[in-house]
Amino acid sequence: MTRLVVGPFNRVEGDLEVKLDITGGSVKSARVVSPLYRGFEGILRGKPPADALVYAPRICGICSVSQSVAAAKALGAAAGLGYPENGLHAVNLIHATENVADHLTHFYLFFMPDFAREAYSGEAWHEDAAVRFAALGGSAGREMLPARSQFMHLMGILAGKWPHTLSIQPGGSTRAVVPSELARMSAVLSAFRAFLERTLYGDELERFATLDCAEALAAWAAEKPATSSDLRRFLAISQALDLEKLGISQDRFMSYGAYGSGEGALFKAGVFAGGQAAALDIDAVAEDTSHAWYKNKGNGAALAPMDGETVPDTGPEADSGVAYSWCKAPRLGGATMEVGALARQLVNGHPLIRDLHTDGGGNVHSRVVARVLEIALVVIAMEQWLDRIVPGERFIEHRELPDEASGIGLTEAARGSLGHWLRIEKGRIANYQIVAPTTWNFSPRDASGAPGPLEQALEGAPVREGETEPVSVQHIVRSFDPCLVCTVH
Repeated sequence: MTRLVVGPFNRVEGDLEVKLDITGGSVKSARVVSPLYRGFEGILRGKPPADALVYAPRICGICSVSQSVAAAKALGAAAGLGYPENGLHAVNLIHATENVADHLTHFYLFFMPDFAREAYSGEAWHEDAAVRFAALGGSAGREMLPARSQFMHLMGILAGKWPHTLSIQPGGSTRAVVPSELARMSAVLSAFRAFLERTLYGDELERFATLDCAEALAAWAAEKPATSSDLRRFLAISQALDLEKLGISQDRFMSYGAYGSGEGALFKAGVFAGGQAAALDIDAVAEDTSHAWYKNKGNGAALAPMDGETVPDTGPEADSGVAYSWCKAPRLGGATMEVGALARQLVNGHPLIRDLHTDGGGNVHSRVVARVLEIALVVIAMEQWLDRIVPGERFIEHRELPDEASGIGLTEAARGSLGHWLRIEKGRIANYQIVAPTTWNFSPRDASGAPGPLEQALEGAPVREGETEPVSVQHIVRSFDPCLVCTVH
């Protein structure tokens, strides 16, 4: 057995190391290390509750709106506030703009450049992939970045700036829009749709969004040459490399629901395990710190976030060899859960993603297809939300926060389920705990020794002779699109 440490990773937000035990040309076991502690939960303790709206978005510059939404929902729950219709549509549009831009950036700048590596120089598709997707110099980035920039004008109109917008508040959005701005946003969405249909899909959004099985996806891809669109390029490469057999997860998925709530949500909340969807019991969430560098007043027992602690352990016991990450190990009813676009679409019941899962479970191929599918689904929904905004009607409701209260804010970032747990005592934040998507996906082992989703997905990954940065490991890690600064907040 040999030990290989891969990291730090480029094209990943934050610091990440992966320690691999390799036997017979494949990964036998993995430990995923988040080496940077940040401490936002401790910073928030003792602050006025509304300060969470300022601090939380600064956890991350990529998904700051998701943090804003979760913070606003937690405060809104503490105050008993809902959204007026205009406020709901505005917040959905702001949040969707960030998430769609994130999906697009992941595909073009984080994931696809790995296929331009010299390791694939003998493949028939490599020359085209290198010209199209090479980091910094690829033609795809030069086309995508201006389209993404123009798309982000929606954020400027609705939220004033990005990242770290303050327009999202408990009860809605502070930024009302007028008819001329609705017309501008409609034009922006129309131009972005044209880019997607021309470059990413090579087809209408609605047609791709309604593909209902793996066979239909393969037939769609075969209608035109692989070079006719960037998604078809990916599908051809994925087939050549058998990416559907790479990075298979533990087959348990979770979503908090996205863009609305309850029956009105675009993507509903729930879990998907054993091929079946079920309701989500949020009270079953707990964080285990047995393999993380934290003290725990529960003497190692997993704690519900509302009672959770984030106290760094720098004493001698921290070097015992058991702990190996600043990432906690969140579990739902004691079980690991994969989160992200794949989980959202499995929970929501999209037939294409359900069929891909039936064929191969959660894997590199299905994670990427799910993210690209969400771009189409969400952009179509954004056009509908924009049409439903009624100028002149309220965008926000206001109410004073009580001095004693608690609230939970649940949402879906691009990378998956994000939750904020807030407790207010004597008008101040008594506890604030955050469980981020990559905390779920990149968690260390728990007290029972069960590995986190990425650790499990890396088992069995092939390692070529002489590789120090195995391409299979790169593909698996990037299929989860980690954000390590959110992981350790």
